[in-house]
Amino acid sequence: MEIYVVKPGDTVDFIAESHGIPVSSVIYNNQLVYPYPLAVGQALLLSSGEASLPSYPAWVNGYAYPYIQQSVLNETLPYLSSLSVFSYGFTTEGDLIPPAQDDSFMINAALMEGVRPVLTLTPLGPDGNFNNYLISAVVNNQAAKDNLLANLLATVQQKNFQGVDIDFEYIRPEDRVPFADFVADVRNFLSPYGYHVSVALAPKTSDTQAGLLYEGKDYRLLGEAADSVLLMTYEWGYTYGPPMAVAPINQVRRVVEYAVTRIDRSKIDLGIPNYGYDWTLPFVQGESKATTVSNQQAVRIAIEAGVPIQFDETAMSPFFQYEKDGKLHEVWFEDVRSYQAKFSLVLEYLLRGMGYWQIMRFFRPNWLLLADTFQIQKP
Repeated sequence: MEIYVVKPGDTVDFIAESHGIPVSSVIYNNQLVYPYPLAVGQALLLSSGEASLPSYPAWVNGYAYPYIQQSVLNETLPYLSSLSVFSYGFTTEGDLIPPAQDDSFMINAALMEGVRPVLTLTPLGPDGNFNNYLISAVVNNQAAKDNLLANLLATVQQKNFQGVDIDFEYIRPEDRVPFADFVADVRNFLSPYGYHVSVALAPKTSDTQAGLLYEGKDYRLLGEAADSVLLMTYEWGYTYGPPMAVAPINQVRRVVEYAVTRIDRSKIDLGIPNYGYDWTLPFVQGESKATTVSNQQAVRIAIEAGVPIQFDETAMSPFFQYEKDGKLHEVWFEDVRSYQAKFSLVLEYLLRGMGYWQIMRFFRPNWLLLADTFQIQKP
């Protein structure tokens, strides 16, 4: 695969002819829509020659909600090793709360494709937000913990899950050790039945990093407790923050550099975002709120506004500004260049693989580049 950046005056026909490849290939690889307009600075993935067989084995996980479109799921599954169903909650007594929508079709589709379906456990409260009171109530109460373990086993057996992913956020500092013990308990309880247990980690860069998002996550303890970990290396640019890259590679690298000093690198999956944000300027802390956009949608916005896409070489992320209804906007998103930079980190640090948040929108260039870079592992 080759990455080509659109120049002024380029057309799909010209790019295809100059590279000696079919026009249909350019259109298909990049999900271009008729009449195939392009933005200056847009990154395209071109099939430029004979496909080579990748040698580096990588585990690829994707998170998805039960309202994912069947067509998106079907197109994505061939590129996955595991599918994490988001999500199952629980009560303070340890009773399991299934998703509001039936997830059976996701589990069955994954199994048919040879992909491991995973139950994602989250402490989401009635308001849909992470609730650290729920975490404290369970990890510090043996009866509640025993009940939750029994319910997890019964559910994974009944629904044919093949693993459990523990995604707890905003853990209280005083629950740092009890939480790690809880992860170890889940693993010890489920491992005899052949189930894989993973845990999601906030993107820390030191043992002493301050903040509620970080202080309850002990990388060393959790790396020892779980079969694998996901570094949630995204959301630097986020809904309520100032405009910036969602996963700037310089910041992602700092997290990886720290993680490999505390966790066996063969257990580490790198978190990768499959989305971007559109901010209205000027940004006002406490008032501004960015809109989530897909990677394709971001490019369409640039095309419709007639503005070039720029690329930040430090963050290794595309961005642009445009005007609409008299207001200035700034958009940061992902493209094949930003994904290539993240894939290079996996290779450089010999990580286990990667995990996508999330796969609700199908972005073919990413998956083609991934398959060209890695040998995708299957359970």
